[in-house]
Amino acid sequence: MGEVRTAIGLMSGTSMDGIDIALLRTDGESIVRHGPSGYFPYDRQLRATWQKALVTAKSIRRRDERPDDLGEAERKLTLAHAASVKSFLYRHGLSAQNIDVIGFHGQTVLHRPDDALTVQIGDGPLLAEETGIDVVYDMRANDMVHGGQGAPLIPVYHAALAANLPPQFETPAVFVNIGGISNLTYIGESGTLAAFDSGPGNMLIDQWIEAHTGKAYDKGGATAARGSVVPSLVSRYMESPFFSANIRRSLDRSDFMPPAKGEVSLEDGARTLAHLTGAAILKSASYLPEGVKTYVVCGGGRLNPVIMGEFSEQAAKLGAAVIAAEDAGFDGGAMEAEAWAYLAVRSLRGLPLTYPGTTGVTEPVTGGVLARV
Repeated sequence: MGEVRTAIGLMSGTSMDGIDIALLRTDGESIVRHGPSGYFPYDRQLRATWQKALVTAKSIRRRDERPDDLGEAERKLTLAHAASVKSFLYRHGLSAQNIDVIGFHGQTVLHRPDDALTVQIGDGPLLAEETGIDVVYDMRANDMVHGGQGAPLIPVYHAALAANLPPQFETPAVFVNIGGISNLTYIGESGTLAAFDSGPGNMLIDQWIEAHTGKAYDKGGATAARGSVVPSLVSRYMESPFFSANIRRSLDRSDFMPPAKGEVSLEDGARTLAHLTGAAILKSASYLPEGVKTYVVCGGGRLNPVIMGEFSEQAAKLGAAVIAAEDAGFDGGAMEAEAWAYLAVRSLRGLPLTYPGTTGVTEPVTGGVLARV
């Protein structure tokens, strides 16, 4: 057992809507003490900056390249994260001296696991300078150096939480993070980990809604609730080689695209994509070592009642229950940011962040780069 440290985790996901932040007291192993959390949304101008960055990043061939205005986008992203940390500390009566380390995810702008290339913009040294706190960043790269997919990284944190899953929930249980891209973590009886991206999460719905209405997402699933599932569209997505390949692989934003404008109505498109989220999770879960009894859902998708309803209905046919993380005593909104705090402490201790069963890495490896104040 190592020293318990106070860490802040920062996460900006594929939905690119804002920064999740959470405080955790942990030794990077079994001790997990949850602190406050928060969310700092990006304004429209910053969202447009990240959208442009995705296009610019397509030309990257080496992960240290910052073509055109991508370097300025990285600076803006880092300063936005620094501002969120300062606001968070002030809001909770804390100072930089109270925090040992920040786990900084940055913003993924390119992820090509088949080419061993992943790029998260975010300047760790600048964040350390701005906040006065040591920063661990760039946590995916070392996994790829050792043959991994670079994702998902959260399973080791899910395993720590699974040890405290309330006894009323049947096992085996799987943690499902429904962010822009969904991923799942299976924890076996002996602690065996299996994890992989399971398919599109909120990403396609967000893109569909924004293209038609200008809004960032389908708040409360209101649009999807007025629509109907289009089976032929679901089938088209489920025929993707991603779901039939013998090897599970991590996803990039561009691996799945929303329907073309005019292909279906706004409402039917949203409902179909909500249904697809659940169908993709269940299809991917069929590759796990045994059948799942309980799905514990975290991430933004758990707040969309249509996604949860569609997922629950489909899972029930397979004899499984779907619950939100809060029903198990966890904070589903903060979990991903908490994971980055947990990973930062593991990185400081040189403990593994990824395993053969989670990313396909050749052996358990640590990762991350430390930027000291």
